[in-house]
Amino acid sequence: MADKETEQLEANIARAWDLAIAMGLDPFPVNFEIVPPSIMYEFGSYGLPGRFSHWTRGKAYYRMKMSYDFGLSKIYELVINSNPSWAFLLENNSVLENTFVAAHVFGHTDFFKHNAYFAHTARNMVDRASASAERIHKYEFEHGRIEVERFLDAVLAIEEHVDYYTHLKPSSPDDETAKPIETPYDDIWLLDREAREKQAQERRPANRKFPKEPTKDILLFLAEHASGLEPWQRDILLTVREEMLYFVPQMQTKVMNEGMASLAHSRIMRNMDLDSEQYMQFATLHTGVLSPNKYSLNPYYLGYTVLQDIERRWDNPTADEIAQGRQPGQGWAKVLEVRETDNDVSFLRNYLTEDLVKELDLYLYRKEGEEWVIVEKDWRKVRDGIVAGRTNFGYPYLVVDDGDYRRNSELYIKHLYEGQEMDLSYAEKTLTYLYQIWGRPVHLETIFDERRVLLTFDGTQNTRKLLDEDDE
Repeated sequence: MADKETEQLEANIARAWDLAIAMGLDPFPVNFEIVPPSIMYEFGSYGLPGRFSHWTRGKAYYRMKMSYDFGLSKIYELVINSNPSWAFLLENNSVLENTFVAAHVFGHTDFFKHNAYFAHTARNMVDRASASAERIHKYEFEHGRIEVERFLDAVLAIEEHVDYYTHLKPSSPDDETAKPIETPYDDIWLLDREAREKQAQERRPANRKFPKEPTKDILLFLAEHASGLEPWQRDILLTVREEMLYFVPQMQTKVMNEGMASLAHSRIMRNMDLDSEQYMQFATLHTGVLSPNKYSLNPYYLGYTVLQDIERRWDNPTADEIAQGRQPGQGWAKVLEVRETDNDVSFLRNYLTEDLVKELDLYLYRKEGEEWVIVEKDWRKVRDGIVAGRTNFGYPYLVVDDGDYRRNSELYIKHLYEGQEMDLSYAEKTLTYLYQIWGRPVHLETIFDERRVLLTFDGTQNTRKLLDEDDE
C-alpha cells in the first residue's frame, strides 16, 4: 500500500473511530496492522498469533489459502479479543475496503469489552499463548516431536469439552479429591500426585461416587485426576483448556457479535464522507457480508436483522407495550443493553419473533434419501430448532459421571441426550484418544435408535453394548 493510501486509511480509521464513539459505542483501543494474505491466513488458521503449532493448523491454513487463491472466499479481517485489541487488514485491499473492515472491527471490540460473557476472558491471551507455545516447543525437544504431537492429537480431539462456568461453581468442601488449581500451571509441580490420588481413593467410601456431581469440564477433570500423566502432559491439557475457555465466549455469541459489528459498520460508513462511487463500493461490500445463504444461516445477516428489529420495536412500542411501561424512542438503548447481557441462545429465544421467522423465510430441513426436504415451518419450532443448534455450540453435551467406575479407576462418561444422536464411529475413535490420556478403560453412555448404548474402549478394542433401563 502506497504512502499516500496509508495516510488516507489512517485518516479514515480515525474518522470511523469518532463516529463509533458518537453512536454510543465504547470499543477497546485497536492496533491495526496491514499484512499480506499469507500472514492473514496463518493467523486465521491458528486463531491467535504465536499459538502452538499442530498439523491441524496447517490443514486449516491450506484450506483457507486455496479457497482464497481460487477466488472462492476471502478473509477481510481478523480481530483479537485483547486490551488493546489487535486487528489485521489485507495489504491488497483498497482503502475503502479496509475502512469498511475497521468500522466492522470497532463493533467487535465494543462487544468484546461490554458483553457479560467476555468478562472472564484473559485479555492478554496473545502473550500467554506465545508463552505456552514456547513451553510446548521445549517439550518437543525433550520428549520428541512425535510423542508430543501424539498427545496433542488426543487432547485436541476433546478440546470442546470444557465448562466455561466453572468459576461460578464452588468446589465441595467435603470432596477429598478436589485439589483446586490456583493457576493454570500449578499442577505440574505436584510431584506427589499419584500418592495423594491413591490416599484419596482409599479414603473414599465404597458407595460414594467420584466425582460427587457429574462434571462437564472433562479437560480439567483429566488434568486433576489422570494419575499416569507426566507433568508436561498435564501442562498441555491445561494449556488447551485455557485457550478453549478464551474462545468459548466467541462461540457463545457468534450471531450477536457479527450482527453488532455489521450494524456498526453500516452506520459508520453511511456517515463517512463518501462520493457516489465509493458509496456503491461500500453497498456492494455490505450486501456481500449480509447476503442470505440458502444452505446455512448467515450469522451476520441473522444478527443484524434481529438487532434492527429490536431497535424498531423499542422505538415504536404498541399501545399495550406503552401501557406496560415501555417508552418510545428507546431502541438504541435496548440494542446496547442486549449486546451487554445476552448470548446467542437467549438472544434468539427472546427476540427471534414470528414476523422475523416469516420475513427471513426460516425453516427446518433434513436429508431424506438423496434430497433435502423441509420438515418444519411452524415459527416456534423453527426458533427452538435454531436455538438448540446454538446450545453447547452444536457439540454433544458430555459429563464425567464416574471416575472410579467398577471401583477400578475406569472412566464413565454420559451423553446428556437432547434429540441429536452421536456418530458412533467418530465417538469410538475419540474414546481411543481418551484412553490415551486416562490410561484405563473408558466408557460412553449415549442414545442411538432410541436405545441406551454403552461404548467402551479397554485399550485394545472397541465394544458396544445395549443397556436395559434397569442397568446401573
